[in-house]
Amino acid sequence: MKNLPIWLRDDGSIVSCTEKIKVMRENFEEIQQIAQDAFEDGLLLEVSETQMRETLHKLVENLVNPYSRSAKSNQVN
Repeated sequence: MKNLPIWLRDDGSIVSCTEKIKVMRENFEEIQQIAQDAFEDGLLLEVSETQMRETLHKLVENLVNPYSRSAKSNQVN
């Protein structure tokens, strides 16, 4: 995947560990390929391009951060 951003921490500092950057690049390459395949399948199955894009956007918007404080406080032990 081309044009990945410089990865930043919440405090604005740059993530500079080569291994972490490699993992991020590999993850985004995989995500891009899976999303592209799903998008093309939808189009071949005559699903609206607009609906496919909107649904993929919603998928990302609905991702949950399991490491956030609010997520941890909502866990039942």
